[in-house]
Amino acid sequence: MFDIINKFENKIAKFFGSKFAVSTDCCTHAIEMCLIYNKIQNISIPNRTYLSVPMTAKKLNIRWQWQDNPWEHYYKLSDNIYDAAVLWKQNSYIPNTFMCLSFQFKKHLSLGRGGMILTDNESAYHDLIKLSYDGRSRDLPWAEQDIDSFGYHYYMTPETAQLGLDKLDTAINTIPKTWSWQDYPDLRNMSIFVQ
Repeated sequence: MFDIINKFENKIAKFFGSKFAVSTDCCTHAIEMCLIYNKIQNISIPNRTYLSVPMTAKKLNIRWQWQDNPWEHYYKLSDNIYDAAVLWKQNSYIPNTFMCLSFQFKKHLSLGRGGMILTDNESAYHDLIKLSYDGRSRDLPWAEQDIDSFGYHYYMTPETAQLGLDKLDTAINTIPKTWSWQDYPDLRNMSIFVQ
C-alpha cells in the first residue's frame, strides 16, 4: 500500500521541483508538523487566510500576530515554512523551505482531503514521515518496530493517493485558478479572534 503513497509523493515532488514530498491527511496538519519539527515559537499570519492557521498556532501555544499581507499563491509563516495550500505551479518549490500544499475539494487537485509537505531536506523528509505515521516507519508493520519517536495520526490514505494519481494528469494539463488574499474574509472580524 505504501507504493501508491510513494508514487504519488514522487510525482508531486517532480511537478513542483522539490527533492521530496511527504503526504498528509490535510494541509493544516502539514503546517502543524512543520511548525513542530522546526520548533517555531513565533509566526506572522495574514489576516486573510483560512481560519485553521491561527487556530493551529493557538493549539501549539505559538505566539502569532496578524500581518496585512496581500499575498498570491502562497505566503510565508516563518523563515522557511510556507502555506502554499492554493499553489499549483510547476517548478515553483522554493529551495531550503517547507511548502505545505492542500488537496481539499476546492483546490486545483481536488481529492476531498489531503495535503503534502515539499522539502529538499532528506533528514526532515524521513522525520516528517515518522511524525505523520504515529512515530513509525513505512518500512515494516508498526507492531514489528521499536517506536522511538512521538508522532501523529496525520497520514494520507492509499485510497486518497490513488485518487491523486488518477486525477494528476488532468490537473497538470488544466489552468488553475489564481488564489489570493482576496478570496478570504478578514479573520480579525471573527469573534473567536478578537483579542
